[in-house]
Amino acid sequence: MRNFVAGAVACLIAASPVSAGPVTEADIANDTANTSSVLTNGMGRHLQRFSPLEILNKDNVKNLVPAWAFSLGGEKQRGQETQPLVHDGVMYITGSYSRMYAIDIKTGKEIWQYDARLPEGILPCCDVVNRGAAIYGDTVFFGTLDARIVALNAKTGDVIWRKKIADYKAGYSYTAAPLIVNGLVITGNSGGEFGVVGEVQARSAETGDLVWTRPVIEGHMGTLNGEESTMTGTLNATWPGDMWKTGGGATWLGGSYDADTDTLIFGTGNPAPWNSHLRGAGKPTDGNTGDNLYAASRLGIDPATGEIKWHFQTTPREGWDFDGVNEVVAYTDREGNKRYATADRNGYFYVLNREDGEFVSASPFVQNITWAEGIDENGRPIFVEDNRPGDPTAAADGKKGETTFSVPGFLGGKNWMPMAHSPKTGLFYVPSNEWGMDIWNEPVTYKKGAAYLGSGFTIKPLFEDYIGSLKAVDPDTGDIKWEYKNNAPLWGGVMSTAGGLVFTGTPEGDFKAFDDETGEELWSFQTGSGIVGQPITWDMDGEQYVAVASGWGGAVPLWGGEVAKKVNYLNQGGLMWVFKLPKQMASAN
Repeated sequence: MRNFVAGAVACLIAASPVSAGPVTEADIANDTANTSSVLTNGMGRHLQRFSPLEILNKDNVKNLVPAWAFSLGGEKQRGQETQPLVHDGVMYITGSYSRMYAIDIKTGKEIWQYDARLPEGILPCCDVVNRGAAIYGDTVFFGTLDARIVALNAKTGDVIWRKKIADYKAGYSYTAAPLIVNGLVITGNSGGEFGVVGEVQARSAETGDLVWTRPVIEGHMGTLNGEESTMTGTLNATWPGDMWKTGGGATWLGGSYDADTDTLIFGTGNPAPWNSHLRGAGKPTDGNTGDNLYAASRLGIDPATGEIKWHFQTTPREGWDFDGVNEVVAYTDREGNKRYATADRNGYFYVLNREDGEFVSASPFVQNITWAEGIDENGRPIFVEDNRPGDPTAAADGKKGETTFSVPGFLGGKNWMPMAHSPKTGLFYVPSNEWGMDIWNEPVTYKKGAAYLGSGFTIKPLFEDYIGSLKAVDPDTGDIKWEYKNNAPLWGGVMSTAGGLVFTGTPEGDFKAFDDETGEELWSFQTGSGIVGQPITWDMDGEQYVAVASGWGGAVPLWGGEVAKKVNYLNQGGLMWVFKLPKQMASAN
């Protein structure tokens, strides 16, 4: 059965439509404030993942009960990293293997399903996941593993248009949720391990036609309205020879939008190949810095033209797979300053100025960092040079070269899983992992559609009693106010609410609610499979609902080394769980 009832309350749900009519730019801009719908990935294009709802709170969260659950299909389980959207009485979710579902939010019954017809030979790096959709007008949009973007009729699931982002045979794919700004559908790309070139593209939501493109590696030319526009960066300023042509920098997590400055903010992935010596980072010479712009960076982009306004590189001369794609969250600090915050894969939590992306501060949010001694006053890391992989040619006999132990591991102090911010507490709630890696040099040459690394690696846990750590980080001081430790790595998203709650899930299958000020666990529900999805909340007929996808997968079981062996007992699944606080229980303590 595709969906089933979980608990006797399921048949009691009665609701009017959440909202009506086509979704407008104004609706999207107002997404956080309108609590009856969820129209954006991030619950607002600033990606704060905060809800002003407080029907559900610290006192009554123990009364939260299942309303319904929906199965995503038996043989296609794998990792379910989606964030649902809710509009006009319908929930839209994406599933593994590039599928999308429309579900009646009153009953949990399927309205329609779309399965992308994926070709043979797709090359997804890190599981067959999809992280969500976008909605605009009467259309929903999502990306596929063969690097396409699909527009579907929101009522019927019929295809309106389907466009190619890039060539999947070269290693490109697409897993992020698209971003809608002023009638444009804005996408990135995946595939950084294959020597692809990261790019941001903007299309007409109505037709799918390209409006602009912006490659993120220096030397590549952008386009505007079908014509060449400007070159990204300055040719060979930070890249040696022709290596920029296969320079990586995949924009695989998507972006955010800061309406106050009218700026798109996209993060960029690892430079290619992984090994930094081949890219001039081992011995910067002749004015070439070896920084390999704009890989491992955050870019501020003009949404109308695709021009780069500013950049901030978190890991110049990157050599550990410390992608810079982690979400950039626009917020206002306690003194009224407009800031960006990002918890980087490299283990440091950064605060930037929203006007120009200039560095404000950085502090470690994981322990025992080895690759850098710290971050200097300009935001540049103080490298520990002997902690990076060696020259690949030193292992030219095909055997692995000299091994170094580095922290964090290549899966990062924080990977893709989104953090949340509460304007009430001023804190960020960061899902992190405490692990390191053995990493060594290996021979490498570029071949289209093949891994382009020059390094080998294996992940290792740092501590016996835990790996995952949900941390409450004060962005003003860098202090960690509280921490929840979890045996398995954390790989799911986080949400905070005005009711004083922080929600996230664990690979062991527990969906949890914490006190946002103390970290005390207030509620937990076992979903049957590991949670790597992203929770949301909304209200309907005066009652508050919470939803999250359950379905273990993602990069950890595929690339986790010793950690993967430690969690190989975890079961796969594939369910969308919806919970509610019944009206009669809202005031019960």
